Amino acid sequence: MTTSEPASDRAPLPEPPADRPLPPVMDFPLAPPGTMGPPEEYERLRRECPLAEVRTPIGATAWYVTRHSDVKKLLADTRLIRPSINDWPVRPGDTPEPGPGLTTMMELDGPGHAALRKALASEFAVRTVGRGLGRLRVLADRLLDDVEAGGQPGDLAAFAELFPLHVMCDLVGIPLEDWDYFVPMADAALGALVTIDEGRKATGLLREYMAELIARKRRQPEDDVLTRLVRRCDAGELGQEEVMAFGLSMLVAGYRSSTMFVANSILVLLTQPEQYARLRDDRRIMDSAVDELLRYVPVMNGVVVLQATQDIELHGRTIHAGEAVLPVLAAANRDDAVFHEADRLDLSRDHNPHLAFGWGAHRCIGAPLARAELGVALEALLDRFPGLRLAVDESELPWEDESPAKSPLALPVKW
Repeated sequence: MTTSEPASDRAPLPEPPADRPLPPVMDFPLAPPGTMGPPEEYERLRRECPLAEVRTPIGATAWYVTRHSDVKKLLADTRLIRPSINDWPVRPGDTPEPGPGLTTMMELDGPGHAALRKALASEFAVRTVGRGLGRLRVLADRLLDDVEAGGQPGDLAAFAELFPLHVMCDLVGIPLEDWDYFVPMADAALGALVTIDEGRKATGLLREYMAELIARKRRQPEDDVLTRLVRRCDAGELGQEEVMAFGLSMLVAGYRSSTMFVANSILVLLTQPEQYARLRDDRRIMDSAVDELLRYVPVMNGVVVLQATQDIELHGRTIHAGEAVLPVLAAANRDDAVFHEADRLDLSRDHNPHLAFGWGAHRCIGAPLARAELGVALEALLDRFPGLRLAVDESELPWEDESPAKSPLALPVKW
């Protein structure tokens, strides 16, 4: 087992010289075409320009933050809020949209947010998730039955897409048969850095869908999280908007990041076959391997958008009130000041304070479930397909290269 030295034992990265001219606004860093990344600029930005002004794919500018210490600090900074896609960016000619915006748990603040997290604490606790591992494994095995029955080569991108979706629908109480209706709208909302107009158009439809589902849970209660939250709402413990925020969180982000982590983790292990074999032969390292893959896989590339409510000084520059900040989790997770040999996959890494689930008051409450999903998916694959391998060269895999967060569109494999 490799022991990573703690960050406090290493020299910190140098500050940029005070007399260095301010760099111009740079294009939004994207992974090289045909890969998951990470973007090539991470290392240079952490070293030379840890607070960089970037132009996002939708044309708005924002502050791009790449060091682990800065990302962690800003995620917990109460002077930063998460704007909805209806509130940012404000562009010339924009008019306020009528009605409430797309408020998920990330945008929710104050007593309502605290009450909702308290209501969900037991639902997503490690112990609760642990009791449901058998059910997760049944779901995974059923989907792999379909892959195996289809013959070789099979496409594991479909498994990576459907497994977290099945888990989310089963747990939360969202009808799986509705997936072809809400998934395209949810993806538009989640991809707002690229498709802001489409995401805003989806807001009303997503809220309408969730309002109808909440009303259905009142009429026909079931054994699921959404029904239990509706009961708490009717008892006066939660407001209707808090229940709505939870439901929208599950629709928009409750499974999509997991699909990307599952797909990209499989790809990482198959392109480093000695790592797949190591995990197959030594399941004792599964827990550390899951956390290492969450750190190593660069899914969260600038898709967390915060907005300053006050001026904030950082690295000799001023983030003005109203400006957007992108704390880049994927860049923080490759910071050599924190992680020994950060660009190397170490499945038994034992010092791993990654930020894949965020930090602070809005740290992902579903982290235990996300870990369990990735672990169960890998266990099921390793058991079913011990000789799993890519059916094509890595360079032949299809990608959607305009998106900051992406996974392969197809993952053909043989076994």
